[in-house]
Amino acid sequence: MTPLFINGRYLTQALTGVQRFCREIAASLPQATILTPPGIEGGTATGRRQGQAWEQWELAPAARAGLLLNLGNTAPLFRRGRQAVVIHDAGVFDTPESYSRAFRLWYRALHYSLARNGTRLLTVSEFSRSRLAHHLRLDPARIGVVAEGGEHIFRNPAETAILAEHGLQPGRYALAVGTQAAHKNLAALQGAASLLEQHGMTLALAGARDASVFRAAGAGAARPLGRVSDAALRALYENALCLLFPSRYEGFGLPPLEAMWCGCPVIAGRAGALPEVLGDAALWFAPDDPAGLASQLATLIAEPALRQRMADAGRARAQHYSWPAAAARLLQLAQDA
Repeated sequence: MTPLFINGRYLTQALTGVQRFCREIAASLPQATILTPPGIEGGTATGRRQGQAWEQWELAPAARAGLLLNLGNTAPLFRRGRQAVVIHDAGVFDTPESYSRAFRLWYRALHYSLARNGTRLLTVSEFSRSRLAHHLRLDPARIGVVAEGGEHIFRNPAETAILAEHGLQPGRYALAVGTQAAHKNLAALQGAASLLEQHGMTLALAGARDASVFRAAGAGAARPLGRVSDAALRALYENALCLLFPSRYEGFGLPPLEAMWCGCPVIAGRAGALPEVLGDAALWFAPDDPAGLASQLATLIAEPALRQRMADAGRARAQHYSWPAAAARLLQLAQDA
């Protein structure tokens, strides 16, 4: 059997959706050797450099005996074949305002080159496949699709202390999860925050640094939680009225899937890969229509039976996505490299 290696650079990076994908896929492929820069725990250290220098110059020689899986958007340019790369979305092309100019230029050049050096290209949704194929000028069939999972949210017991820590009452707050990157569209939540406040409820923001966008709009109900642990996030999902997810662009959409695993109803912007992933198990609005979001939220507040139906539909939908299935699919597609 061909030896299997995983690019472990993700272990040097903060945990976001991409790094979550990397960690869960790697854990589902115990036969693979995770290669890391020196000084990094969780894999087999190799070389002397760090960061992009390590990835571009020292990773490929260390994996020369087998197939190299690059799970987090980047890969060695000078390896000719015998590697696969997962490019999670086409955001550097489609939402350039969310990235620095240097980052955009590097990613665009890298992805264009990887598409032409024998690297097997993979992504996480049909939406991302179509957008990458468009920008990289490829036949979509050249790009394989590997979905994600969400059951990792159950790995740790729910840390319910976070509710008391932030003054949140079960069923009396809506949760939003995301950063203040432009495409996350948190400003669309202003009306929802005001509506919740009128009902004596709160909008809780996990991941966002602060709630200045809401304070500027006079919506005092927004409560920033900052980064939270998986155990705390599980508790937030399980006790929330719903998850509000107004993103204008998602290559997959992991937070709504996590919420569905936890039985948390989802109100989401109909954009990117979200309709593909969530199907009929979410309530929808147009991301550029905050009034539509507020309307869906008002309906959910008023109808407990609807909340229960959406929770049940979400749990059923979530069962279609798991990390072992994603890893098996990825390995099957990567053999083409």
